[in-house]
Amino acid sequence: MEEIANDIYIEDSLPGVTVGAIIQRQGTLMIDAPLRAENARSWKAKLLHQGGGIYRLLVNLDGHHDRILGNRAMGCNTIAHLETLQYFENRPTTLKGQNEDSGSEWENLLEMLGTRWMAPNIFLTDNISIHWGGPEIRIEHHPGPEPGALWVIVPEEKVVFIGDAVVLNQPPFLARADIPQWIQTLRLLRRVKYRNYTIICGRGGRATVQDVQNLQKYLKGILGRLERLSSHDGRPEQTGKFVKSLLKKHDFPIEFSVLYEHRLRYGLYQYFTKHYYSQTKPDIE
Repeated sequence: MEEIANDIYIEDSLPGVTVGAIIQRQGTLMIDAPLRAENARSWKAKLLHQGGGIYRLLVNLDGHHDRILGNRAMGCNTIAHLETLQYFENRPTTLKGQNEDSGSEWENLLEMLGTRWMAPNIFLTDNISIHWGGPEIRIEHHPGPEPGALWVIVPEEKVVFIGDAVVLNQPPFLARADIPQWIQTLRLLRRVKYRNYTIICGRGGRATVQDVQNLQKYLKGILGRLERLSSHDGRPEQTGKFVKSLLKKHDFPIEFSVLYEHRLRYGLYQYFTKHYYSQTKPDIE
């Protein structure tokens, strides 16, 4: 647990995503949920020792399994974008062997099977502000990595939590992405407005402006490959030929090789199918 600004904390050593918390006089805003129930209990206990008011609110920065499967263990109201609700509505109520080899962290944790979803119960479509006796907290919609992707911003403390808009030392998730929109979102982080901000990404903790720029370049490269494949009437399974060269652009421990290969293979296949192949393949009668 690390204090990155006055009463703003992160924990990036747990399975799943980097979680955060903003503690104020009237309550605590918790940012994403640890995957394991025991980690959630430990995280909540640590936050209680930091004080703050009686209110507790959890925000899901998007609808990815790694950040929403732990909602139930957090035991409080949860806020998310309306797009995330629609994602929940299309899922079974219990996680039962739905391993898609998507390269998600939860797929390495067998104890997650049988977990019951707890959907968010408060929704936004654009932006909201929270005033709990401390600096203003803004929750803003910034789609790209997922349709319902959110940022949590504390302007006075110059801190922004950006979820999976940037990930460090690992490939991004592509299956539910909109890459051109994602690139536009990343451009926001390079503006003067966010100069000198502490940028907290959803996987890896602190990010730099250079990390943002590197991901922009990486995404543009992926987009170019997919567009060339589409122009030659390619098929979704042909995206697999990009995986090994794309993996080489990341620096990660060798034990994550299979997980990250699955992540890219699954993401490229799903992205191409949704954005290119489904629009060009002939109808079959």
